[in-house]
Amino acid sequence: MNIVFIPNIKLENNRSTPYHYSIKSWEKWSEQYDNVKVIEWVDPIMDPNQFKITLQRYWVHDILEHNDVEYDQVLVIDADTIVHPNCPNFFNETKNKFGVVINNGCYEWTTRSIKQWGNALFSDVPKVKPWKYFNGGFQITNKSHIPFYKSVQKYYTSNINEINRLNEQIKAGTDQTIINYLVQQHSIDTIYLPEAYNLQDLFRKNLLHIPGHSWFSDELRFLEAGWVYHFNAIPKNPRDVKYWMERTYNELYQ
Repeated sequence: MNIVFIPNIKLENNRSTPYHYSIKSWEKWSEQYDNVKVIEWVDPIMDPNQFKITLQRYWVHDILEHNDVEYDQVLVIDADTIVHPNCPNFFNETKNKFGVVINNGCYEWTTRSIKQWGNALFSDVPKVKPWKYFNGGFQITNKSHIPFYKSVQKYYTSNINEINRLNEQIKAGTDQTIINYLVQQHSIDTIYLPEAYNLQDLFRKNLLHIPGHSWFSDELRFLEAGWVYHFNAIPKNPRDVKYWMERTYNELYQ
């Protein structure tokens, strides 16, 4: 059995309000496969004010084991995603390696994050290359990675105060750049899956129609550009994450 593991922790900022569309889309997608199950993770194991949910997700193997869930591979996926019903079964493409998708988004943000987190925490290792930098919101892992995840947990718990301090200072990600460095440092055998499985930063790709800003017609063009739509990095405007997740879900599944 392969697991789609979706963190959906309800926090005070109400950010998770539209995430039920993500859960429903993944559940409907999984129905076509006998060996795929969706698990929505709703109970944090530590105080999110001290230990952000993006850090806690690296306890995924422990959470599954604690709940007696048998599995082969696990996709840890962000809850601000919608999957297309025709999306192929990407679990068949990992070759049992650590599966990720390149972070093809804002390269100012990416290069700044790599440089500043690298200087602060990984000054003794080579800088992660931007063209090898993967997005933390789509990670496929399996039981062979448990020792690595244990080392990640140890790193986070040992350095949490410094990580939180730097997060306020750098303002360019929490776990994402750190996990990129740790994967490089531990020489984890990684496979880069097609961008179609984590099509992100849609605004910068001219795939979101914003009235008064966009010159192109108001259509969901991203449906033709990938299989999993990640609604991140959307600038403040009336068409926010909730708008796009609801509209996308209704067009694909209603």
